[in-house]
Amino acid sequence: MPDLLTIAEDDLTGPEIRALVALHLAGMHGESPPDKVHALPVEALRAADVTFYSAWRDGALAGMGAIRQLAADHGEIKSMRVAPGFVRQGVGEALLRHLLGVARARGYARVSLETGRTAAFDPAVMLYRKYGFVECAAFADYVVDGFSQCMTLMPVEGAPAAGT
Repeated sequence: MPDLLTIAEDDLTGPEIRALVALHLAGMHGESPPDKVHALPVEALRAADVTFYSAWRDGALAGMGAIRQLAADHGEIKSMRVAPGFVRQGVGEALLRHLLGVARARGYARVSLETGRTAAFDPAVMLYRKYGFVECAAFADYVVDGFSQCMTLMPVEGAPAAGT
């Protein structure tokens, strides 16, 4: 039987998670124009409107993701990242399912995200589309252009409740 993936709320104090956030930020800076890096540093991931989760398998950090409350009925997926060594093992999908479960439990009617349009972002975009996300107009402070795209899922249905 494969090792189970455990996803739990995280306070971002552990060295492993801080290193993965740093890796994520470096990756976003490497793949995005400077004005299009919307990844959040540790301090911003601790904001009151953000809930951050880490995924662990057999004691090793496998990935991370967060959800930000934009309005009482609207959430935003942030900081989805799978750790090296866990790519293509279902970690990203498990994190997305978990975040959608959190969104559903909170009563969000809509969940949105911003991502890039280049090949580096294709695996994430394919995952989001698999779960019903479609391109949408810009939301929050984002600008849709040749690099950035916004996606949304509404209504938020069919996702398992958080923790399942």
